[in-house]
Amino acid sequence: MWHKEKTIRAGSSLPSQAPMTSRTPTPVGAEAVGGAPEPVGSLQKHYNNLCMEKSQKINPFLLHILQGVDEEIKRGLTGITLNIAGNNHSVPVERVTGEHFWILSKILEKNPYINGLDVRYNLISDVGAYYAARLLQKQHSLIYLNLMFNDIGPKGGELIAKALHTNTTLKYLRMTGNKVENEGGMFFAAMLQINSSLEKLDLGDCDLGMQSVIAFSTALTQNQTIKGINLNRPILYGEQEESTVHLGHMLKENHCLVELYMSKHDVRNSGLKQLSDSLYLNKSLRYLDISCNKITHDGIISLADVLKSNTTLEVIDLSFNRIENVGAKKLSETLASHNRSLKALSVVSNSIEGEGLVALSQSMKTNTTLSNIYIWGNKFDEATCVPKSVDWLQWLHIVV
Repeated sequence: MWHKEKTIRAGSSLPSQAPMTSRTPTPVGAEAVGGAPEPVGSLQKHYNNLCMEKSQKINPFLLHILQGVDEEIKRGLTGITLNIAGNNHSVPVERVTGEHFWILSKILEKNPYINGLDVRYNLISDVGAYYAARLLQKQHSLIYLNLMFNDIGPKGGELIAKALHTNTTLKYLRMTGNKVENEGGMFFAAMLQINSSLEKLDLGDCDLGMQSVIAFSTALTQNQTIKGINLNRPILYGEQEESTVHLGHMLKENHCLVELYMSKHDVRNSGLKQLSDSLYLNKSLRYLDISCNKITHDGIISLADVLKSNTTLEVIDLSFNRIENVGAKKLSETLASHNRSLKALSVVSNSIEGEGLVALSQSMKTNTTLSNIYIWGNKFDEATCVPKSVDWLQWLHIVV
């Protein structure tokens, strides 16, 4: 569910390079009461008229996308995601600005065919965030909105968060890379105390502060709707791991959260113990990302212990820590003898040598649930390739 440069998923052979998603939902068709949606006019024509009315230059990229959507609507399709991403094209495109987003929002206000809007990597800024907020208040079919990397600041974040106080249809919001900072984060945390329909919220790389991360922890002890939240790379100061402690307390109280992303969160061994202790009580979390932190083999002891009894965690991302051979062997002991729920484990770039890598491979001889281990970026020495461990590749779905 969330923005990451790498995402691991149970049942896949490789981590995806797509964001948290990594997991873009498939919007369901929204039909008008009593039958199919009412016919709407051509989006292309509507766009041209609004550009003329407001003396705006026509964006050829946006026009091309709207032409394609018109064709899909003519074929009777509903539940359409309007993809205007500015970064995934083989040729340069004219990115959508805040002013053009106003025109786009007017087109979509009463369109029942479009349930998803992806405008990542454009230039809508706080101006576009204002119109996005208005769209959330007026459009009652939108369930997916991707605004990642759009130069939205704290004020734009506030507007969008406040619009979600009354919106009851949006399920998935991605704000990755917009520097809403601690101020904007506080408004999103307050929104979670009111909104009861949003299921996934991505605020990774948004420069959240300690205060807002703690506020999210508090809000999620009460919110029973959010299934996934991305809090990657907040701006934290201090050595007490307050945010990790609060998130650990939240996991003891929350029994709906399925995915938690805490990459680049300055988690250390003591913080991992707090999280591990909470997982004795939590029965809902299935995906835990604690990559790019400061975890060593001492911290892995508490995680390995909780995995002996935890039966819900399916994916753990430990990439870019430093668990070394000792941590790998501790995990392998638990996976070989106790845990039968984990499906995917990433220990990429953890200073593990052959002894630890072989131990992980051997655990899969008895553990038939664990189907994917990601191990590249470690130290492949002679011990990794001795004859008795050559057959490990038949158990591991890996890229070395």
